[in-house]
Amino acid sequence: MQADQVIGHGGGTSMLRRIGRSIVIVAACAACALVFGFMLFATSVMREQAPAPSTAGADGIVVLTGAAARISAGAELLKQGHGKRLLISGVNRITTKHDIERLSGLDHKSFTCCVDLGYEALDTVGNADETRTWANANNYHKLIIVTSSYHMPRALAELALAMPNAELIAHTVTPKDFPESGWWLSVRTTRYLLSEYLKYLPAAARLATQRVMGWGQPHSVALQPTDVQFPDRRDG
Repeated sequence: MQADQVIGHGGGTSMLRRIGRSIVIVAACAACALVFGFMLFATSVMREQAPAPSTAGADGIVVLTGAAARISAGAELLKQGHGKRLLISGVNRITTKHDIERLSGLDHKSFTCCVDLGYEALDTVGNADETRTWANANNYHKLIIVTSSYHMPRALAELALAMPNAELIAHTVTPKDFPESGWWLSVRTTRYLLSEYLKYLPAAARLATQRVMGWGQPHSVALQPTDVQFPDRRDG
């Protein structure tokens, strides 16, 4: 009887060890996947960007607020006739229309005619909701999205979730304080990218789930920049 108990106890300990090793292996694999994914993410958003494949036929332009250079980049697209109207989403409530007009660099007539300000969005999910409302009101289906390079993946994911029928064209703006090379040598930049990567993962997971489950068919099309070179756009 005692021998059976000893054998049983030993077998239980062995099983616990195997389970413990399996947990460690799974955790290590997950950590490696996260690190590898972060490296891919950071390398992708930090490489030299190229212009979007084609903005021909775009209905509207959407700027997700942040640095001033995003607004001026969106205004330049409007000035060049790449969209009928410009939405600046997520404007701070204390920021006046005059402030935005000054930052845009547009003349008063063009600004008054064709620029809409959204004050409701508090985050990227809010930007997507605000953009959807604006696009539906104007019957727009093809949009140029303007935001910082590091923010673009999450922005496109949230917009695709909110607007599964839309065609989204990425127009990235590189933050002016980001290094042009060797981003991993800058603690501040690496911290910024890691924070954004961790925010991007849940959005990407929700988008993948939506597409696997077939929700919101047909899927939105997010067009990324091509390999054609372009003048540097630095975010302010």
